[in-house]
Amino acid sequence: MRPEAGPVPAVGDAVVDLTPTGVKEWAIRTFGESDKAVLEFGVLVLLAALAAGLGRLALRRTAAALAGVAAVGAVGALAAVTRPDSSSPADALPSLVGAATAAALLHLLVRRLTRPRPAAAPGADRRGFLVAAAGVAAGATGALLLGRTVGSTRSGHATASRNALRLPRPVSPAPAVPPGAQLPVEGISPFVTPNRDFYRVDTALVVPRVDADTWRLRIHGRGVARERVLTLPELLRREVVERDITLACVSNEVGGTLVGNARWLGVRLADLLRECGVRPPSAGGPADQLVARSVDGMTIGTPVQDVMDGRDALLAFGMNGEPLPFTHGFPVRMVVPGLYGYVSACKWITSLELTTFDAYDAYWVPRGWAARAPVKTQSRIDTPRSASGVTAGRVTVAGVAWAQHRGVSRVQVRVDEGPWQDAELGTEAGRDTWRQWRYRWQAAPGRHTLTVRATDGTGAVQTERRTGTMPDGATGLHSVTVAVKE
Repeated sequence: MRPEAGPVPAVGDAVVDLTPTGVKEWAIRTFGESDKAVLEFGVLVLLAALAAGLGRLALRRTAAALAGVAAVGAVGALAAVTRPDSSSPADALPSLVGAATAAALLHLLVRRLTRPRPAAAPGADRRGFLVAAAGVAAGATGALLLGRTVGSTRSGHATASRNALRLPRPVSPAPAVPPGAQLPVEGISPFVTPNRDFYRVDTALVVPRVDADTWRLRIHGRGVARERVLTLPELLRREVVERDITLACVSNEVGGTLVGNARWLGVRLADLLRECGVRPPSAGGPADQLVARSVDGMTIGTPVQDVMDGRDALLAFGMNGEPLPFTHGFPVRMVVPGLYGYVSACKWITSLELTTFDAYDAYWVPRGWAARAPVKTQSRIDTPRSASGVTAGRVTVAGVAWAQHRGVSRVQVRVDEGPWQDAELGTEAGRDTWRQWRYRWQAAPGRHTLTVRATDGTGAVQTERRTGTMPDGATGLHSVTVAVKE
């Protein structure tokens, strides 16, 4: 069956949807990209506790324990068939078959322990129970291995389609990273974030593995004069562009690491929309929201005006010179510079619907997030790290600053409560990418607090007012405290 239909992912995804936003933010802050593994582990611990409790209950009230097993199976089945990505009642089968198997095995094991023991062999039933339990464990392990083998065969088609994909040469290539964009400072974030290190924040407990050969993208909705369904080969035959674009997650705390810069390869989304007859609201178009849908049911709403205002909004299929990794949206995802990911960066995309903000709320909006969310100016100190120790004398303070689609024109550093001092900026590679900076500090012995702030390309200075990530991104200045030794 589909991996997403398994009871643990299905229930876990339902938990994600039902969890209060504040708890989700806490999980991201506390566990980072391991939040999904922690959630799945929690589901397994809960199932183990339920199994132990039902096993003890079965020794006294077998019927009640069997009803409990059925209830657990029903919860898993209901979670599976009500997921947005579920398209078949067959998604209930893993949980239902699991519950039926569990009930049969529980009945068998209880009988082994509770039936009268022969006087000549008082320990035979307990030995029989242990043998049966060992057989159950072996059978369960075999079923797990078989299921994974079948599942790997199923996902193998998607892997093969990615391995076979040959990215086209861009008609409009990205300029070479200019000399000086990468400053020679140990500990600073690289200008281009490697794919393996690029942050991942989404709600998918099972990473969708989409077969590129069967992938389709539908464009429809209000103001679409010519509805279209596109295949990946059709996208690859269009005018392909390559751009360096920094993406940021709205859950990124001040000084956080949920931001990265990559070289994206794809086609201009605005050109495709215009070919379908779409006009932006400024030109009289009836739709002001573009709702992207993912294979896992996620919906992300993007302002149509922003997509069509001339910025390099892309349907991307390449990342840093290779096809998109599965974790980052293979085969196609959206990339829109200047907007937080939750309102722009739909992964595993299958549909684009033109609508209005009044008519439809995308996934995150009813959960307390703003419908529109331009990226806020932010800066971060990468080195020295907070609570680290340095030696008195010349110390290089360095990091990155970003204000996508506005650019960074200035970065300043303050030592303790002293005056703001200008930092040296790395060469600008474009207003849609972050910018490195460094400041040469003459460090005196003692404990000192270093603070950074940035000024964007419009002249607006990063605000000192500290706010949380909700509803549209954190604000405030990043500081680190360091101990300077003689």
